[in-house]
Amino acid sequence: MTLFTGHLVLEKLLKAYCVKNVDNKVPKIHHLLKIAEGTNLRLSEEQKNFLIEVTAFNLEARYPDFKNRFYKKATREFSERYIIMIKEFREWLIERIKR
Repeated sequence: MTLFTGHLVLEKLLKAYCVKNVDNKVPKIHHLLKIAEGTNLRLSEEQKNFLIEVTAFNLEARYPDFKNRFYKKATREFSERYIIMIKEFREWLIERIKR
């Protein structure tokens, strides 16, 4: 559940960035990289891959057939690593929104 919430945090921040810097009409999608691509954010390949990975937390948490596989994958170590990365990306985004 925490990883799904992390996805939501990044999604809302990307959409906030979009509203502030691009257009008031945000895309009605949940795919983080696609949202980011609709902005002027300059992302590294590592950041792009990270957004793709975090997007999977949304899909895998929402659809029952993926849940069991995801629960096995989301060990404590896996979850802690992604929580740290989500927090770091969150801070990076907030800095860009403030500009």
